[in-house]
Amino acid sequence: QVQLVESGGGLVQAGGSLRLSCAASGWSLDNYGDYYVMAWFRQAPGNEREFVAVVSWSRGTTYYADSVKGRFTISRDNAKNMVYLQMTNLRPEDTAVYYCAAERNAGPSRRARDYDYWGQGTQVTVSS
Repeated sequence: QVQLVESGGGLVQAGGSLRLSCAASGWSLDNYGDYYVMAWFRQAPGNEREFVAVVSWSRGTTYYADSVKGRFTISRDNAKNMVYLQMTNLRPEDTAVYYCAAERNAGPSRRARDYDYWGQGTQVTVSS
């Protein structure tokens, strides 16, 4: 069974940086031709879950929400079954629970409903 576990959240002042990690288990990123697209979403209280960033499998192509473009970087290490989200120049509006998501044998998507596998989330709080 696929499991995703996020870590690295915390409290940071505006302008600061954090690096989120997502550890995948229960499958291999290079097993029998299967591949997984990996993404980060976030959800603030009272808001819907929103797309942050996604990285494709084959070429490592990345896409970002406009609100984080130029500040956040998504990356993956297939050998370690890890996905990362480097966040810089954080703003109070970045405060949310951040979720790692994965989908098997799919292209990159910005829609939460396209992902079957989710982590439990990690809280990021940015103080002004």
